[in-house]
Amino acid sequence: MNTSEKVSLESLLQKVKSSPNISRAGMILCHNGIVRDFSRVGEQAVRALSVQVDEKAIESVKSWAMSQPGIVAIEIKAFQGTFNVGDDLLYVVLAGDIRENVFLVMRELIEKIKKGCVSKTEFFG
Repeated sequence: MNTSEKVSLESLLQKVKSSPNISRAGMILCHNGIVRDFSRVGEQAVRALSVQVDEKAIESVKSWAMSQPGIVAIEIKAFQGTFNVGDDLLYVVLAGDIRENVFLVMRELIEKIKKGCVSKTEFFG
């Protein structure tokens, strides 16, 4: 893991809670993506994962999320480097007015991040 990046899920949660619009939120939803021990393709055993992050694309999906109905604050941290099974890969903290809005945006947001913001290489063994 790239140890130069000292960002925690808790620190992102605190940033969202200190947002100037947090009084409009009724829910904060957190996502913590980690390295699993099998591939989605063929369920091969995975021992490590290399991840590249497009920070401009992250900012773009963050802007998209903030434009969605009911969303009041968001923080995203996608880690770049080589990771072992169980290591953290992605933190997303999303605050919004009601759960229907927050759940919907979180699901779409994670899909957008996975498809357009990160690239991964699995190491098998």
